[in-house]
Amino acid sequence: VFTGNSNADSVVHHKFLHSMKARFLRFVPLKWNVGGRIGLRVEVFGCSYKSDIADFDGRSSLLYRFNQKLMSTFKDVVSLKFKSMQGDGVLFHGEGQRGDYITLEMQKGKLSLHINLGDSNLHFSNSHASVTLGSLLDDQHWHSVLIERFNKQVNFTVDKHTQHFRTKGDSDHLDIDYELSFGGIPVPGKPGTFQRKNFHGCIENLYYNGVNIIDLAKRRKPQIYTVGNVTFSCSEPQIVPITFVSTSRSYLLLPGTPQIDGLSVSFQFRTWNKDGLLLFTQLSENSGPLLVYLRGGRLTLLIQKETENRVEISEGTNLHDGLWHSVNINARRHRITLTLDNNAATAGHATTVSRIYSGNSYYFGGCPDNFTDSQCLNPITAFQGCMRLIFIDNQPKDLILVQQGSLGNFSDLHIDLCGIKDRCLPNYCEHGGKCSQSWTTFYCDCNDTGYMGATCHNSIYEQSCEAYRHQGKTSGFFYIDSDGSGPLGPLRVFCNITEDKIWTAVQHNNTGLTRVQGTDPEKPYTMFFNYNSTAEQLEAMINSAEYCEQEAAYHCKKSRLLNTPNGMPFAWWVGRANEKHLYWGGSLPGIQQCACGLEESCLDMRYFCNCDADREEWTNDTGLLAFKDHLPVTQIVITDTNRSNSEAAWKIGPLRCYGDRQFWNAASFNTEASYLHFPTFHAEVSADISFFFKTTAVSGVFLENLGIRDFIRVEISSPKEITFSIDVGNGPTEATVKSPTPLNDNQWHYIRAERNLKQTSLQVDNLPKKVLEAPADGHFRLQLNSQLFVGGTASRQKGFLGCIRSLHLNGQKLDLEERAKMTPGVKPGCPGHCSSYGNLCHNGGKCVEKYNGYSCDCTNSAYEGPFCKEEVSALFEAGTSITYIFQEPYPVTKNASTSSSAIYADAVMSKENIAFSFLTAHTPSLLLYINTYFHEYLAVILSKNGNLQVRYKLSKDGLLIFTIDSGNFANRELHNVKINREGRELVIQVDQVLKLKHNFSEIDFKAIKSLTLGKVTESLSLDPEVSKANAYGFTGCLSSVQYNHIAPLKAALRHPSVAPVTVKGSLTESSCASIMEADVNTVTTIYSSSDPFGKTDEREPLTNAVRSDSAVIGGVIAVVIFIIFCIIAIMSRFLYQHKQAHRSSQTKEKEYPENLESSFKADIDLQNTVSECKREYFI
Repeated sequence: VFTGNSNADSVVHHKFLHSMKARFLRFVPLKWNVGGRIGLRVEVFGCSYKSDIADFDGRSSLLYRFNQKLMSTFKDVVSLKFKSMQGDGVLFHGEGQRGDYITLEMQKGKLSLHINLGDSNLHFSNSHASVTLGSLLDDQHWHSVLIERFNKQVNFTVDKHTQHFRTKGDSDHLDIDYELSFGGIPVPGKPGTFQRKNFHGCIENLYYNGVNIIDLAKRRKPQIYTVGNVTFSCSEPQIVPITFVSTSRSYLLLPGTPQIDGLSVSFQFRTWNKDGLLLFTQLSENSGPLLVYLRGGRLTLLIQKETENRVEISEGTNLHDGLWHSVNINARRHRITLTLDNNAATAGHATTVSRIYSGNSYYFGGCPDNFTDSQCLNPITAFQGCMRLIFIDNQPKDLILVQQGSLGNFSDLHIDLCGIKDRCLPNYCEHGGKCSQSWTTFYCDCNDTGYMGATCHNSIYEQSCEAYRHQGKTSGFFYIDSDGSGPLGPLRVFCNITEDKIWTAVQHNNTGLTRVQGTDPEKPYTMFFNYNSTAEQLEAMINSAEYCEQEAAYHCKKSRLLNTPNGMPFAWWVGRANEKHLYWGGSLPGIQQCACGLEESCLDMRYFCNCDADREEWTNDTGLLAFKDHLPVTQIVITDTNRSNSEAAWKIGPLRCYGDRQFWNAASFNTEASYLHFPTFHAEVSADISFFFKTTAVSGVFLENLGIRDFIRVEISSPKEITFSIDVGNGPTEATVKSPTPLNDNQWHYIRAERNLKQTSLQVDNLPKKVLEAPADGHFRLQLNSQLFVGGTASRQKGFLGCIRSLHLNGQKLDLEERAKMTPGVKPGCPGHCSSYGNLCHNGGKCVEKYNGYSCDCTNSAYEGPFCKEEVSALFEAGTSITYIFQEPYPVTKNASTSSSAIYADAVMSKENIAFSFLTAHTPSLLLYINTYFHEYLAVILSKNGNLQVRYKLSKDGLLIFTIDSGNFANRELHNVKINREGRELVIQVDQVLKLKHNFSEIDFKAIKSLTLGKVTESLSLDPEVSKANAYGFTGCLSSVQYNHIAPLKAALRHPSVAPVTVKGSLTESSCASIMEADVNTVTTIYSSSDPFGKTDEREPLTNAVRSDSAVIGGVIAVVIFIIFCIIAIMSRFLYQHKQAHRSSQTKEKEYPENLESSFKADIDLQNTVSECKREYFI
């Protein structure tokens, strides 16, 4: 659509994006001016043009016969122009006896090129090389075609859309026998030929390898043989299409002959929409309304006089494919037929109750807005698409008369024009997304692509393991997309997130130790490495990392490796860019040495590798290959294992890298006039910009790039607003995100701005994304030509004050730090990461600032790992004890000042913040015990019935017991306990649920002496319940024990030699969670028969209540015991051997347990067995 002048004097110029070749130009006025008139003045400049045209009627063709029997070519060039109204037909074809062939044909409005060079099997197996281009080529407009072949490389161009491909087959030349046919295949029954329709339309300027075929035909040269009727002028068919533009107002009203016995209507349509009304008419004689419509891409005819007399016929599928489809409706008396695409065999038939009489008005495409003059009903949306060849009562309708106002009526139509366009050509769905469309827009299906967004532009994966770490992820396999929205796809890697350096590992197909024998320079051993990725993906990952390495190990016995520095090597490896490298792991590039050569520690000082000493015993050269430009290792070659007793074994480890050079790449802008400049941002149809920023300024431009009219800009426009502005020639568009809190808070914030053909969007942190839909038509290419300004503008106004980091444009990383080093007013780097990322350090971990990031200090946490989230746990046996000793505060008096050193604050402060997790199947148990220098203590135990008790023994209040009786906690499940007391208030939580709150009248629990996990080994004055629990100690798993700022279990496992901690008994580090997952059976609490304290649970009173009947019960028991002894005496002979074997196996299990964890599991399983046999009965 081109806008014209608004007055009589001004001139409006329009410059086309692409050049055009045409003989005729037609100007279609689309809108009246405000004065109600149209005035048109056009000035067009053109050039002379030579044209040779041939018109084919669908049954004719031209044969170009060669001077010799066989035409063999290494290079071919075919060019032509064509136009047609038919969607199928062969434009040219040639074939040879060896299986060579070339065919260009129309298929459903698209152009397909089939080609094969010298492989007869491919032709008949339908696995030939085939490429399809174009769309809607049956629109009766001229289309240009160019085919260029050189050997196996082919360039296929249709209307400036080019596809490059390589042919299949064995040879590089195309062998065609006798002739080439243009316009069709003259002998369709000939073996090996394609069963296709001939071409119906016009071909212009047809050249084959420089030969003007049509010119030869016009001059009746003997090389050309004409089949059928071929004329040399292009006839214009008198077909007038119409376009329904609007879904609400478009319709065409045509009159019919009313009250005819029967009905006959036919037309053709094409559309991209699944739904739309095609035809409505009110039948005469109360026959009811007749509707023909599309729903879900299926054609439906409906007659509904009354609900019980409903007639419905449905035909076809996927009729919204943009192709022409014909519809024929015929009715006589009580029978109606619906025929689709002239296929009578699949026509639908139905019978009506009443006879069918034609109506007097036919509405095509929709209904008028004014219902006073019409009974038109439309149950679905109006039709958007094209129609042609409309017949009513077997009479064609002249749509030009409609345009002139002398026939029917219409609204919002384009007459004598089909305005359909293929919005999926070219396909703007990126990364393999599948394109579909409606009349006004296109859609992208991004499933299984690894990308998302309106055009499948954005990767769903992070660009590095470093980015996953800052999301709080733990170690595991992840996909990374090193170039983000760039052309490279995602790569599967293993992210090791267990230390400060986040390692990224990529495995290959052979990381094990491989032995080699029998090789020499003439028969070398070669191994190629497959990383399940492309070389470009690995290169992008390596370039983004701070450091990369691969271990290279060569074990040898009388097998030399690199020889002398000046000699021919006996082994080498190939790296990136297929380059051969003669240095080994631990050495430097360009030096034919191993690690021992640099360290001067080789077995034979005359050589620079251990293996080059050529000794009879096994030795090795092992080291790391760490020069990034040479990695990864893609191939290894070994040539010296063919002598007597000669053997080698090699191992190439996985590719490992750490660090993300871009994630912390930042620059600080100190003045409003300062900026960084980069090359022009080229993003004509798709652009994405992402970065982090932090500032205290109220406004400023993050980046800007300008064109002649177009521009793109991202800025903080107010403390709570981020604005993304862009103009692609249709006027400025602004997307603004408003934050409920200020964004100039000196915290890191994330921005992602994107623009594509469908929408403009802006995302700030996790706030709702602002999305603006792009217009369906108009300018769409963003054309920029200035430098890209980061942190400021070309005018040096409205500059940004603050920090920008991790800036990406269309997946490409911009090195801000390197550019900032040479720019005044800008500094590389930006401090203060903990203010934004400190919350990722959990469980009391402390955030520590680094130049290029941060780390978590877990010293005072019971956890460990990069985020202080990994539990530290261990298995305890009954006699295991961990005692953490606090230094005696000075002075040790109840009323003394507590101004001791902060190092001993945990010993003197009057508060307890205790947290731990436990898993056990044993009761009673002592979990934790804390005592003071004043003979007070705090104990956490499991009572005999599995309840959790917190027991305070205070000098003033005596013994205070707090019982959590919500269940049996000795159930072999992991339980989390938190005990917090500050001042007089005590709070107890179990499994994140508040269980108890208590306020002490007075408490002064301080001057802590020691903390014990498990069994207390020293003699202390304990109450009976704690003493009984201590007798059993604790058998089970304790995890992540924290007391104020002390982690006693972690100190015992990680720093036993320096921490004031004592360990007695067996202590084995293990994961409580793994034990819980391994043991799934429910555990019943068992009481030992050797309980020295007697039975004290709630069932004991029941036993006392029945002592009066003890004599009767004793007699019964005596009889039962006698019978049991008799049975044992009879069976003892048969069971003797079995018992001996069982005892022997038990002894071996006790003497040689595999490990403490399995012993603990076996102990629990044994209890399960006993619990099934042992029962307690209370009478």
